[in-house]
Amino acid sequence: MTTEKPLKPAVIKELRNIVGPPHLFTEPEELTVYSYDATRMTSLPWAVARPATAGEVSRILFLANRERFPVIPRGAGTGMSGGSVPARGGVVLSFERMNRILEVDGRDMLAVLEPGVITGDLQKEAEKVGLFYPPDPASSAFCTIGGNVAECAGGLRAVKYGVTRDYVLGLEVVLPTGEIIRTGARTTKSVAGYDLTRLLVGSEGTLGVVTQITVRLLPLPEAVRTLAAFFPGAGQAVSVLARIGAARIVPRAVEFVDQGALRAAEGYLQSELSGGAGAMLLIETDGPAASADRERDAIEVLCREAGASKIFRAGSREEQDRIWKLRKSISPALYALKPRKLNEDIVVPVSRIPELLTEVDAIASRSGLLMVTFGHAGDGNVHVNVMHDESERTKAEQAVREVFEAVVRLQGSITGEHGVGLAKAAYLPLEAGPETIAAMKRIKQALDPNNILNPGKIFLNAE
Repeated sequence: MTTEKPLKPAVIKELRNIVGPPHLFTEPEELTVYSYDATRMTSLPWAVARPATAGEVSRILFLANRERFPVIPRGAGTGMSGGSVPARGGVVLSFERMNRILEVDGRDMLAVLEPGVITGDLQKEAEKVGLFYPPDPASSAFCTIGGNVAECAGGLRAVKYGVTRDYVLGLEVVLPTGEIIRTGARTTKSVAGYDLTRLLVGSEGTLGVVTQITVRLLPLPEAVRTLAAFFPGAGQAVSVLARIGAARIVPRAVEFVDQGALRAAEGYLQSELSGGAGAMLLIETDGPAASADRERDAIEVLCREAGASKIFRAGSREEQDRIWKLRKSISPALYALKPRKLNEDIVVPVSRIPELLTEVDAIASRSGLLMVTFGHAGDGNVHVNVMHDESERTKAEQAVREVFEAVVRLQGSITGEHGVGLAKAAYLPLEAGPETIAAMKRIKQALDPNNILNPGKIFLNAE
């Protein structure tokens, strides 16, 4: 990726005056840190600004419109679609300094926070007062709430509790042209005009820069019960999903892990838990203790009926952590299999997961590539990882296209939580028709007439 033009010295000076000299980076070694995300795509920005207030963000965007340089919002850089990569150069806005939890309101059960707050820190603060922030990306220990809002992150508990957009009540946002607006309210209900909050959540930093977030919280569940069920094969494991649905049980989490992912994670942790199984389901229930126990016991019976070869019940927090550590280690562990991966967060109706796995197996067989699947099977969101080396890149990209085509045939979506960004822009037309994409582009043009904010994302070859 190449940049179009450098910033003028006078513009660098203005940026430095806005955020303060310690908070504007222009040296190559500083810029490199902000040039990539978890996709390993990379492109150097021209500068990095670390604002401390919405007012500073506003001034930067007014300047950007005057001088016509791109501005790219960035949280922790944990994104999986290239959304925060400065593909056309410009100025990265890093929210490291805007990292305060401003309020946790126990009466109205909400929190107000800045975009740089780590998601896991919000969860811990809520739990201190008996409350619960359910969205739980696997990267919650280091991803930021602002990034979660930009991508409408889902995560491990979405099967029962939904995704980020289901908890955002209101936003403070700096529009691409520099104006500061507020959307939504501190209430669950608000239909005063267009729902700009929902429009902005998941817009991948292309329609506005979020500078404050109000989220609703829930009562902290009394009890959480965790079990890991191991199966000879993937088909037996995913057959449990239909059984759980038929029993009208809604678990807190249902994670699927195939054999390749299991072996990789166990090797990475140097800890064997599966007994050589061909697949795993990690399932949690929560609620009042008696209810959580009853649902867990019922699910255990369903797993045994489906052919589970081994079931491990977590009897303590330490044992729960051990099981979840296995699950959360999969993504980095896969690099022991191949040096590169294309991680696709496709989602299909839960009833069609068996068909999806059949399609993935067929694509892997035709291509000769190693393809590993794991993820949030309870809500149909399965991560398909196409492992490859550089010599296999073309085959890997073709395999991804075939996966996406299969997903659309199965009435699913090419991205459940990672977003389109750079990585999936070429594939968006597989799911969204030309009229739909044209409507999206008109919204972008209306809010960002000079295409300042995060240009080049979502739409292929967008001007």
